[in-house]
Amino acid sequence: MLTSSEIEQYQRDGFVTPDFRLDETTLEDIRESHARLVSRHPVFSDYCSALLAYDTWFLTVARRPDILDMVEQVIGSDFALWNSSFFAKPAKVGTRTPWHQDGEYWPIEPLATCTVWIALDASTTENGCLRVIPGSHKSRQLAKHNRSDAANIALNLELDAAEFDESDAVDIVLQPGEISIHDVYLYHGSEPNLSDHSRRGMTLRYMPTSSVYRHGNETRFEREGRLDMSNRTLYLMRGVDLSGQNDFRVRY
Repeated sequence: MLTSSEIEQYQRDGFVTPDFRLDETTLEDIRESHARLVSRHPVFSDYCSALLAYDTWFLTVARRPDILDMVEQVIGSDFALWNSSFFAKPAKVGTRTPWHQDGEYWPIEPLATCTVWIALDASTTENGCLRVIPGSHKSRQLAKHNRSDAANIALNLELDAAEFDESDAVDIVLQPGEISIHDVYLYHGSEPNLSDHSRRGMTLRYMPTSSVYRHGNETRFEREGRLDMSNRTLYLMRGVDLSGQNDFRVRY
């Protein structure tokens, strides 16, 4: 469970790195499952935006009671998992994730999600750890994003430079098995991995069921087929669908 001070930090800063660590057996299971996915679909060697469309084994991690307990503390007792992704930065790979807000891409109304980010390797300043702007979530608004066609970036939308001061950024440094939890409106990004060590991370995306996942809405996330936002399956994790409007049919 999160402590009262950790909950306060999440509310104040938009993120928290709790005193929590997954065991090595679980980490090895995740790594092996990712390796199995990549062996079948080599295109996902560095990034897969929708793990559950290809292997529902990852629900094993998403349903862990210790993780769900922490999620419940920050978004309430009625919530669903709508996505899980994998981010891999091999050693010496210069891919940057531009500054952005996750909610710029997602068809959720009203916009609400907490993301659990699990480090499978040490995530450090040198190998491109997550960077955040504390408190940038407080307006509960999406800031201006611009389309970017720059080479070697992981996403095509980038926060307008006038929206924030990068000198306010904080690096989220994690050891293998440690996690961070962040809010949907938080400004964040990451630098390329120029080190000799890989940086792999898995995310779990949970939304309160007072919000609705709009499968029919257009989004600014440019993927097709199973990876399209309209094809995400929602999994009720705890409680009930408060909105009465969410569609829990299995897409894949």
